[in-house]
Amino acid sequence: MRALFCALLSTTAIGGGAAHSQTMGPMWDPSQLPESRGIVKQYTLTPRGDIDGIILTDGTEVKLPPHLTAQTVFSIRPGDQVSVRGLRARAVALVDAASITNVATGRSVVDSGPPDRRDRGQDQVISGRIAAPLHGKRGEVNGALLDDGTVLRLPPPEAERLQDWLRQGQPVSVRGAILDTPLGRVVDVQAIGSSPEQMSELAGPRPPRGPADGPDRRGPPPPPPGFGPPPPPPPRS
Repeated sequence: MRALFCALLSTTAIGGGAAHSQTMGPMWDPSQLPESRGIVKQYTLTPRGDIDGIILTDGTEVKLPPHLTAQTVFSIRPGDQVSVRGLRARAVALVDAASITNVATGRSVVDSGPPDRRDRGQDQVISGRIAAPLHGKRGEVNGALLDDGTVLRLPPPEAERLQDWLRQGQPVSVRGAILDTPLGRVVDVQAIGSSPEQMSELAGPRPPRGPADGPDRRGPPPPPPGFGPPPPPPPRS
């Protein structure tokens, strides 16, 4: 059934190439599909912790694709009354949902097919002011929060090296891959500086070392004088 929904509810990119392509919303109206109503009892989860559906208080299982996890958490909570549009199974209480709407708030989760990741990784430049640095669980700086709520993420070694740019109140420009989600915007920072024209590049990942490689892949350094292996014994006369 999932393949049928992808065919009915998603559209293809249009335009004259990757630079001009765009993704549109659902072509077909999910309201034409059968409706089920009920109260949300709980989410169902994948082994990775993503939401792949909900259970209603009457026992009905409603299936959703995991890529809608963020939208589902944002729109639908246990205890909410929902309207579900989708295909109902014949033998079991199961609905393959095309949309779920929170009756009280009107917020809807609509399956428009898997997200388009083709633009992911294309660097963009944004500017703002640092509201606060962000930290990992060990207290290491691993990013910052802009005053507009955008989250900047950097590897901890680079965040430490560039910490002057991550101080509260610091105006910055960053370049990186931007991901917009229903829960917020995050930037995988590749460069940072005072303006789009003046940025410091983040160091890339180091190549893996082989088992015989030394610190700089040129083999282990020679031992200091006096610490090498003992000389061979003199020949017997």
